[in-house]
Amino acid sequence: MEIRDIEGAIEGILFAAGEPVTAKRIAAVLGIEERLVLDTAAALGDRYSFERRGIRIIRLEDSLQMCSAPEYADEIRLALETRKPPQLSQTSLEVLAVVAYFQPVTRAYIEQVRGVDSAYTVGLLQNKGLIEPCGKLAVPGRPVLFKTTDTFLRTFNISSIDELPPLPDSGGEEDGQMKIIEAINALKTVDSAPETEAEAT
Repeated sequence: MEIRDIEGAIEGILFAAGEPVTAKRIAAVLGIEERLVLDTAAALGDRYSFERRGIRIIRLEDSLQMCSAPEYADEIRLALETRKPPQLSQTSLEVLAVVAYFQPVTRAYIEQVRGVDSAYTVGLLQNKGLIEPCGKLAVPGRPVLFKTTDTFLRTFNISSIDELPPLPDSGGEEDGQMKIIEAINALKTVDSAPETEAEAT
């Protein structure tokens, strides 16, 4: 296939899918190397950005997705008559930070780090699609393990967990918790639904 045909096919597949599609699947369909799919998508994405187009192609680990350009979010929101939801609460950011930096983790581990019951927030983040179960720990009781999702990557505008800001050295447990929260607050958050939480102390 010529490069222009590859570009057109990638655009068509991602537009029609409306959700992440693995580069491996696209490569298999087009009969080309996975690396060529990723490189072509990256070049397309750079072109969209340079030309200030209204769409973007983003990479989420080993998958690709077409989405609207973030700089036109306000216009898109107005056109679709939707309002911008509030950002995640501090409580949700704390739980999300623990999962993001130490995944896979159990709810008990999250609560150990935070020092408070986090069952409500874990469920809330699952409902938002930011975290998901990824197996069970091989200990008595078989507690569920959680990890972040592709939605988490999109929400924080990163392509991989490896792009999370590094955690600075901490001077103690409490300081360490604050460093985790500060690091994840440094990421660019976008639309998130409002929530409240009554936690046990």
